Amino acid sequence: MKGGFYDRYLLPRLLEWALGSPACQREREITLALSRGKTLEIGFGTGLNLPHYPSSVTDLTVVDSVEMPGKKIEARIGAAAFPVHRTTLDASSRLPADDCSFDSIVTTWTLCSIGNLEAALSEIRRVLKPDGIYLFLEHGRSDDPRIARRQDFINPLHRCLGRGCNINRKIDRFLQEAGLVIETMDRFILPFAPRVSGEMYRGTARRNEI
Repeated sequence: MKGGFYDRYLLPRLLEWALGSPACQREREITLALSRGKTLEIGFGTGLNLPHYPSSVTDLTVVDSVEMPGKKIEARIGAAAFPVHRTTLDASSRLPADDCSFDSIVTTWTLCSIGNLEAALSEIRRVLKPDGIYLFLEHGRSDDPRIARRQDFINPLHRCLGRGCNINRKIDRFLQEAGLVIETMDRFILPFAPRVSGEMYRGTARRNEI
């Protein structure tokens, strides 16, 4: 999928500005520390995660709905200590991998903008090895009812302006309903971010084999 001018040229710059802050980079490093072996990243964007993968990662496949161009992205890929394979989703939105293919799967600020989130998480479970680990760093619904009501009120406009980004998804509920068992999860507010969009979920999950 090639995408339009916005997706290919303006969106990368917005992502760099919004998600390239020192606070975001620290959270990426914490999240990716447990990644290992053959790894899948969904929502690669401009490659901001690449410098934070540990040496335990041996191979990385990255998936996007639109492949963003740019010398900065290519430079990040070129500097990686492991092979990086880029691919895009087809119309079926099925991940291009066999069942139980990956030792670790990563999403960072990705689940908010996936249209059919239930199907996407089902695919994550499908391609994750039985002993594999899913690492997530996502923003979503606040546990504070007052903030959650503001998120619900703002979300339609935010989704329109943010290219489908939802700020009121209860991430842990979606994971559990998709057959993923949450092993660890930290809830916190991202520094310097508006409360409605800075409510964070960071953690690890595995396949539910029952």
